[in-house]
Amino acid sequence: MFGMPQGSELIIILLVVLIIFGPTKLPQLGRSIGSAITEFKDGLKKKDEENPTGDASNSPSAKV
Repeated sequence: MFGMPQGSELIIILLVVLIIFGPTKLPQLGRSIGSAITEFKDGLKKKDEENPTGDASNSPSAKV
């Protein structure tokens, strides 16, 4: 019943997005989403470099 949109549902969603944002805003929107994802991944890598052993004893959630 509820799952990933397929076929015609996906086309309708893409058309609605195109109508809302317009063809000139879509490349800017894609770039901003891409840069946000890149920054998020870089933040995760930086966090892993700070705690390479995976030891959670220093994390706030471990001090419960």
